[in-house]
Amino acid sequence: MPRTSNARDRIVSVAARLFLERSYHDVGVEEICASADVRKGSFYHYFSSKADLAKAVIDRHMRVFQTRLASKPGATPADQLYAIPDAIVAIQTALHADFGRFVGCPFGNMAAELSTTDEAVRIHLAARLAALEAQLAKICRDAAAHRTLREGVDPDRLAHALFAHYQGLILLAKLHGSSVSALAPALHDFVDGHLADEFRVRP
Repeated sequence: MPRTSNARDRIVSVAARLFLERSYHDVGVEEICASADVRKGSFYHYFSSKADLAKAVIDRHMRVFQTRLASKPGATPADQLYAIPDAIVAIQTALHADFGRFVGCPFGNMAAELSTTDEAVRIHLAARLAALEAQLAKICRDAAAHRTLREGVDPDRLAHALFAHYQGLILLAKLHGSSVSALAPALHDFVDGHLADEFRVRP
């Protein structure tokens, strides 16, 4: 009975790994079922299609990110801002340890692969990323309210720029096979550059 009740979780977990290891389009439902040790009929009991599974994988990665972010709430608005790159680095470090290389950002990978081929997945991913960006924007707004940001820095634009910056850094790291250790200073420097002088604690 426990195997049946946790079959959906196994399918999502296996799919998340295989999509990162290879790609969404390179992995079929039969392979996912075999790796998760479930029958194909069980797959379609939980998911109407492979695209439906992709949405569940996106949600799984979102929960991981939010859990990482919540695990380091920070005592000050500046600490909370630095918790964003810390969460990103922690996730990428864990992925690098699992796969032995940069496999990219789960969200960026799915966006690049599916945004022009599956409208339902694109809409789902866009909604989840909008919610994530809103979460980052709240942190940036709190920092602005406490005069932690440099004068003239728009907190909503900063949240968007931070998200775009980390996507670009991870894409380049994946392309060049860079070390994950280079990611932390680059992200921290970006945050540091938007803080008022008295809060710039990073070297």
